[in-house]
Amino acid sequence: MTLGPSGEVASYDIAVQCRAVFENVRTVLEDAGSSWDRIVDVTVFLTDMKADFSTFNALYAEYFKDNQPTRTTVEVGALPTPIAVELKVIATIE
Repeated sequence: MTLGPSGEVASYDIAVQCRAVFENVRTVLEDAGSSWDRIVDVTVFLTDMKADFSTFNALYAEYFKDNQPTRTTVEVGALPTPIAVELKVIATIE
């Protein structure tokens, strides 16, 4: 991600951000005694649905080949930090 002079996002790579958020979620799930395969619901927040949805959707399909939880995807005007994607997941614990 590249930030402009006043801290605004000048450019970003949605694929890199998606992979990072997927791996972060995986780590949190494992630390909590769950796993990626136990995700049952995903809410996706994108800041630019038109530009980023197709890339996100392709990567999502890669990461959720075997387990296909329900999913809701919404566009938001902004996220708390200068990122383009955020996930909320619900998973069962083993």
